[in-house]
Amino acid sequence: MVEIRTFAEADRAKLRELFGRAGEGSPSASLWGHEESEAAVYLTPYMDLAPDSLFVAVSDGTLAGYLTGCLDGSAFPSESKRMDQVIRKYRLVFRPGPAAFFARAAVDMARIAIRRELTSGEFEDARWPAHLHINVERRARGTGAAEGLMNRWLDRLREAGSPGCHLQTLCENTRAVRFFERMGFTKHGPTPLVPGIRHDGKRLHQQTMVWNP
Repeated sequence: MVEIRTFAEADRAKLRELFGRAGEGSPSASLWGHEESEAAVYLTPYMDLAPDSLFVAVSDGTLAGYLTGCLDGSAFPSESKRMDQVIRKYRLVFRPGPAAFFARAAVDMARIAIRRELTSGEFEDARWPAHLHINVERRARGTGAAEGLMNRWLDRLREAGSPGCHLQTLCENTRAVRFFERMGFTKHGPTPLVPGIRHDGKRLHQQTMVWNP
């Protein structure tokens, strides 16, 4: 039995632990190889600034998944701003794992510029101002936890009168793409290269998806 509820401050430490486990095995499980700074970009700001749009899945008394959301991205610190802050705070360019990521990203950006291709980036469109990130740990997959989190979030969007929501995932994460399609999201726009990220040695591409009530 999986319970879906709104984040409570008492969940903070356990949710931070879950961040390190959730998404295991997927292409986006770890981005630049430094968990603390990744959490500072993709989890902590939502706990601090949008706790009413953060939902957790509880299975057998423990947190097994979560969804971070924002009703209006224009009122939330941008991903690029959050990235800049953690790069400076954690001195990521001097850490071996992250430094390798940023080196690959620089090479990818040069390649993109030479070929005059599109690159991945943040999505801004008034038709879909809300956004979300969702992660469920391996043991809870197939239990309805992910569907429960998404349904709770979509209900919140409807109650708030949101015109729409977007998310960004990876084309190569076909399992996630199929799940989002089942939840009513549709693919939108091009699928540019995501600089720096690799999975099984392969480059990955960004897939934007959108939803309307």
